[in-house]
Amino acid sequence: MDSRRILRISATALAVGGLVLSGCTDGGGAAAPAQSPPAASGAPAAALSSYYAQKVSWRDCGVADFQCGTVRVPLDYAKPGGDEVRLAVSRAKATGPGKRLGSLLVNPGGPGGSAVGYVQGFAGIGYPAPVRARYDIVGVDPRGVARSAPVECLTGPQMDAYTQVDLTPDSADERAALEGSFKGFAAACQKRSGKVLPHVSTVETARDMDIVRAVLGDEKLTYVGASYGTFLGATYAELFPERAGRLVLDGAMDPSLSAEELNREQTAGFQTAINAFAADCVKKSDCPLGAESVPAALAALQRFFRETDAEPVPTDGSRKLGESLATTGVITAMYDEAAWPQLREALTRAMGGEGTALLALADTYYERETDGSYANLMFANAAVNCLDLPPAFSGPAAVEKAVPSFEKASPVFGRNLAWAALNCTYWPTPATGRPHRITAEGAPPIVVVGTTRDPATPYKWARALADQLSSGILLTYDGDGHTAYGRGSDCVDTAINAFLLEGTVPKDGKRCS
Repeated sequence: MDSRRILRISATALAVGGLVLSGCTDGGGAAAPAQSPPAASGAPAAALSSYYAQKVSWRDCGVADFQCGTVRVPLDYAKPGGDEVRLAVSRAKATGPGKRLGSLLVNPGGPGGSAVGYVQGFAGIGYPAPVRARYDIVGVDPRGVARSAPVECLTGPQMDAYTQVDLTPDSADERAALEGSFKGFAAACQKRSGKVLPHVSTVETARDMDIVRAVLGDEKLTYVGASYGTFLGATYAELFPERAGRLVLDGAMDPSLSAEELNREQTAGFQTAINAFAADCVKKSDCPLGAESVPAALAALQRFFRETDAEPVPTDGSRKLGESLATTGVITAMYDEAAWPQLREALTRAMGGEGTALLALADTYYERETDGSYANLMFANAAVNCLDLPPAFSGPAAVEKAVPSFEKASPVFGRNLAWAALNCTYWPTPATGRPHRITAEGAPPIVVVGTTRDPATPYKWARALADQLSSGILLTYDGDGHTAYGRGSDCVDTAINAFLLEGTVPKDGKRCS
């Protein structure tokens, strides 16, 4: 498990529809005025002209009310005449009434989340009706993700073994096994996807997004990015401030933090979330953690984790629920408070000796299908994270030294998430990114949304990003769960809708509940 996986998790957000890809020939929509590729693209303008001038041949997806196509981008922006990547694109056209405002690109996070799956499963049908009336809602699978030259690593059975490796090693043998699992994962990614691994950075994906913007006929980018998608959106604004339109960054990341800092602060975010879950749980008659107090409930959960470490819980299949999968199952439910009743039931059953329901929550996190196959989410997640930042730790000794600070951040999850952050240490492709402040000088107002008890992207990150951006506007949701737009707050939705539809900028520091 990668503790830097930052993805909006819900049944709808992860829904994936069928997709028929098409070639990039003439056929779609009115074009914007011709624009030259910007110098920030990292290649001579003339070399990128054909990419900016291409057109999409839209076709039926096999999913009602959606069209699909592909957009060509260079694999390596330093060599734009070389190999290419074809990005999968899907859109739901503006439904009306009202004048069409252009395209609204959306990204659900990850890194590694399928934007095509997200737009077909949620955004294109679930975003507020006034927004869908005026915008084409567009999802683009980033390079390395899902339908866009996906990174491939382990087989299904190999992933089953990988997800069960003990992430709280108690002996030299267990540490060696964990280290070996990360080395094996990295080697498999290199073997199966070595060509694409050096070219799945967020900077390259942001450059792709500018090509998509032009191909769709939009002079400026209108965008809603959730979770990791906020880093992608901020990176776009950094590279192309003059082409940034109305950008909403929901569940923000702080780009100035190192990998170790990100992992430790996210660990604290999950502790905030489990505290909130425990406080709610002890008030319920069906709470498997008891009704005595929040500290007692958290202690009961920790005992359960230790028990599964010593003796995994049987399920209705061949896999057992060990500590790693049990912890992942609990973390999955932290992304959305609507999953808390499901978690109470799953914990009740697991504590009673039947782990199927909690295992199912873990499988949702890893995007494991019932046939034992996995989506490429976790492969792309590691590939992007390990390219965007230098590794959190140099090796097991560095993890051991850091464990106390992680346990201080989260007594419940700290040791697990500290060791999970070892995954990039053995990555075959050196990192090309570095932590830095993003100011995006010259960009118009950018709305940054933070949820006060967000588990995956702590609220302090939203404050930090809004402060860094020269035009950042902070919108706060006082609530639980990961991200805020479209999750039930009329206050948040009204503010963002007004920004997207009318350009009305929320008052900086506005709070919603």
